[in-house]
Amino acid sequence: MKNTALTAIHESLGAKMVPFAGYNMPVQYEGVNIEHETVRTGVGVFDVSHMGEFFLKGENALALIQKVTSNDASKLVDGKAQYSCLPNNEGGIVDDLIVYKIADNHYMLVVNASNIEKDWNWISSHNDLGVEMQNLSDAYSLLAIQGPKAAEAMQSLTSIDLVNMGYYTFQIGEFAGKQDVIVSATGYTGSGGFEIYFKNEDAVTIWAKVFEAGAAFGIKPIGLAARDTLRLEMGFCLYGNDINDTTSPLEAGLGWITKFDKEFTNSENLKKQKEAGVSKKLVGFEMVDRGIPRHDYEIADANGNVIGIVTSGTQSPSLGIAIGMGYVPTEFSTPDSEIYIRIRNKDIKAKVVKMPFLKK
Repeated sequence: MKNTALTAIHESLGAKMVPFAGYNMPVQYEGVNIEHETVRTGVGVFDVSHMGEFFLKGENALALIQKVTSNDASKLVDGKAQYSCLPNNEGGIVDDLIVYKIADNHYMLVVNASNIEKDWNWISSHNDLGVEMQNLSDAYSLLAIQGPKAAEAMQSLTSIDLVNMGYYTFQIGEFAGKQDVIVSATGYTGSGGFEIYFKNEDAVTIWAKVFEAGAAFGIKPIGLAARDTLRLEMGFCLYGNDINDTTSPLEAGLGWITKFDKEFTNSENLKKQKEAGVSKKLVGFEMVDRGIPRHDYEIADANGNVIGIVTSGTQSPSLGIAIGMGYVPTEFSTPDSEIYIRIRNKDIKAKVVKMPFLKK
């Protein structure tokens, strides 16, 4: 089991630790609902140092990224980031990721912790272009400082203008007295904030300064359980749950990051799928009757026929209702479609709703 540079701090704070993607990670501190509310209304800090960071350099770096990702990275300018995915050859997804353009011929790819080796091998297998690739996942720490008060709470630690940073932009500069920190206006919560990338040796100092600066704003450490409820309220996909090696980006509602004005892995087949129309879709649903949907529960129609599967589900702390995501046949994908979630052998009524669940 790997530790992050901050594991000892989480343990000293009384966090409940669990194994996640091969790392010893904090799942909660005070409790999911309290932590969730902190991020929605104030500011909270997640240690997500288990995420992977690959750096690509060279005159063909963009060409390699264009070949393996579905989105159009040629649209990126320096200091801009882009959500994308790595399609496989079978119509599914190797992983979803964020592509950062640091400069011409210099990019950072941020990938899911559970897929670091898989993604590295996949991208490397397509690198016949002489691109210099570095996997610095074990050298970098990552804090997600999230919530509406994040910019104000962190501004004293940097000369970067946090308040006016555009969504999915980033800057590299000084933060908490440390140089070469990547400050990115990204996140997985839907409540605004930043993701801060830095070397492991700076982690303890930066953590302490973040909590010192944020004290007046009620800053708190947040575990991975609340990260899951926050992202689910926004309808953000989680790899391994909502998307995987068998789900197409088009079925998953990721057509907006699938650009057919360039060629990429399996683009011809995905283009045909788009033209023909998908037979199943990832939808959001809320429970009409009492019950909480969970990953892998069956979805049925009114006659009890199994039509799909729940990929994510929870009791929404912000909305006070049970919500979920799952794949259903396209004819059941329109809002207000009646579906049933099979919970302990009983079919409990739910209805399809437009995501995000939490409306701004």
